[in-house]
This record gives sequence, C-alpha cells and structure tokens, in this order.
Amino acid sequence: MNSNLTRREALLGLGVLAGGWRLAAAPVTLQSLPAGTFQAKAGPTNTPMTLDKASFGKLPDGSEADLFTLRNGRGVVLRFTNYGLIVTELWAPDRTGRTGNVVLGFDTLARYLQGHPFFGAIAGRVANRIAKGSFTLDGKTYTLAVNNGPNHLHGGVSGFDKKLWTVEGYELTPDRAAVHFRRVSPDGEEGYPGNLDCRVTYALNTRNEFVIEYDAKTDRPTPINLTNHSYFNLAGKGTVDDQVLQIFGSRFTATDEGLIPTGELKAVAGTPLDFTKPQPIGARIGKTGLDPAGYDHNFVLDSGGRRKALAARVIDPASGRVLEVETDQPGVQLYTSNHFPKEGITCTGGVTFPAHGAFCLETQNFPDAVNKPSFPKSVWRPGEAYRTTTIYRFATQGA
Repeated sequence: MNSNLTRREALLGLGVLAGGWRLAAAPVTLQSLPAGTFQAKAGPTNTPMTLDKASFGKLPDGSEADLFTLRNGRGVVLRFTNYGLIVTELWAPDRTGRTGNVVLGFDTLARYLQGHPFFGAIAGRVANRIAKGSFTLDGKTYTLAVNNGPNHLHGGVSGFDKKLWTVEGYELTPDRAAVHFRRVSPDGEEGYPGNLDCRVTYALNTRNEFVIEYDAKTDRPTPINLTNHSYFNLAGKGTVDDQVLQIFGSRFTATDEGLIPTGELKAVAGTPLDFTKPQPIGARIGKTGLDPAGYDHNFVLDSGGRRKALAARVIDPASGRVLEVETDQPGVQLYTSNHFPKEGITCTGGVTFPAHGAFCLETQNFPDAVNKPSFPKSVWRPGEAYRTTTIYRFATQGA
C-alpha cells in the first residue's frame, strides 16, 4: 500500500531503524511489496531520491539474495546485491543527458555464481596479493588460501566477494540514499586470525557520487585491506583505449614477475605508468611488460592516504562522461581487464567486452603490505577501528 510517512516512521515501518540514528524530518513515500521487498522515495516529486529492494534469486544453500536500486533523480542509478556486495549496474548521463551503464556485470545471480573476475565486488579480508599466501604476525606464521599461482589474491578462494552480507539499515533523505551492510568474518576464515566485524555502506547522493564507507573491528591482530573491484567503461562498450586517465601518484610499487612488490617505490616518470598528466589508457598499454599486455599496477598516491584526496580522473571523449575517484587510502590499483578471454565476456544487456574493455581503480593499501614493514599500516588490533571512504563521482564535459 502507499502511505505518506515521516522519514522516521517509514524506516521504522521497514524494521531497520537502528538505535542512535539522527533522522531529519522529511516526507517519505513507502510502498511495501511482496516477500519483504519495497520501493521508497523522498524529495521533490519530479526528481526524488529513491531506494528499492527486490529479490535477486537464491544461493545454492537456499539463502535469498537481494537487489537494491538507488536513484538520485539526476540520471545516476546504482544497483547492487548483498551477495558479495556486487555492484551490478551503474548508470550515468553523458553530455547530452542520455544515460548509460558504465560498469560490467550480469543480469542474474545465476550468472555470477558461474564465476567471474571479481566484477563489482568487495574484495577482502585483504584485497590484492599476499606473497605465497603467508605472513608472520607477532611471531606466529599464518597460511592462507592460495588462488593466484603461488599467492593469495583478494581474500582467497571464498573471500568477501562470495559471501551474503546482512542488511543492517537504510538511509533515505532528499539528498542521499544508502544501504548499510554487515558481516562477521570468523576466526580462521581463509586462514586469517580473529573475528572481523565488518560494516560497509553503499550510498548515492545528489552530487552524483557513489560513496563507499568501510568500517571494521577485530578481536585479534589481523591484516585488513578492503576495496571495491568494479570494472568501468565510460562509453559502455568497446575498449577503454581512448578513455583518458590521470592518476595523482608519481610513484608505483615495483613488483616481481608474480606481481608481488619488491618493497621499492619507483618513480613513474619516463615509464608507461606515467599518468601524472592525462593520457589515453591505450597509448602505452602494450609497453608495460606484462603478459598478457596491460596494466595491473599499484600507484602510490601523492596524498599519502592521510586525507581524502583525488586519486584519479577518467574522461571519455566520445560521451563526455567524467569519473573522479577520491579516497583516503595510500594506493590505487589500475587494472585493465588484461585476462578477458579472446571472445570477450558478455555482460548486462548482451554487451560483450573484449580484453581492455574496462578499467578498475581499486583504492587500497599496498599489495603484500603485511610482509613489507616499510609499507603503510596493514595490521589492526583489538580496540583499533579500520575506517576508510572512497567516492566515485560522475560528471560530464562538453565536446
């Protein structure tokens, strides 16, 4: 049924109002649908902020996955599921106002369950690589699941990307819609020590920003490094070779052949990794020395991770879409979908993307930081709070 409620009444009606929330008075229209799904909106009638929940299907164990859709009334639509916190679609307007999907993903849960290269998911407990799936902490050596040659990648065989997260609450105002998620990663999961209580918020606001807020606490010392692994293509098709990238980092973490950092921070100047000035992604993509060709490198941000700052900017000259990435993390991993099969991967809407058909900008701590004392802090202890925020901001520029 339809009802006009105060914001507090609406959220109470959804059964998700958490203690301690401060809720400004704002009219919310709530429509309850079958099986716990709903549609809610707040703000002006012609440009409301909306938050919808629908079913996304069942997992093999019978658990139900949900699909959430946030719309900001300005052309940006963010769609994601609580399975792996996967961003399935992200629509943004081009310079003419026409919207297009700028991330790679699938239409159905079943297709995700068949396997995929971390499309849109949260990677953790530790994103990126840990050398030989092992680290020593406080005199004890821990052995992790190995899933990338001899190394541990993105949390292991069954990392955070393959878990069903619990919805802890919702926000809906005329300026912002958000879903709060929680998951406790148990002691020993994928070899990691300690029970890790994780909270992640996905939010969309009227400034065309997709905001990700991470928060975690542990009961034993453990490494933590969370990121989102969305694959972007601002044109929504083809390769990203002509999309123009700038990274606000003048150094990168040098690696061995297995992409494990050596510990040395090298200058990007004079290398194919120099994006300190805007460059087409494809201009030097064949000169990085990787096989298959492309980028898979961690850039050391000039901000040092001490404050929220601009990490990267990407412009698609054809559509006029602009993506800015802001973070308080010390690094960002540029990955250009180097390992896509020759036939490409067919995604939402039947669009097939080839190798170099997308780029990832994974905000993060440095790879293998737990084994590199000179790298930024990677281990959190009881009583310490892991908190970080990343913002993906969309805009347009003229022809």
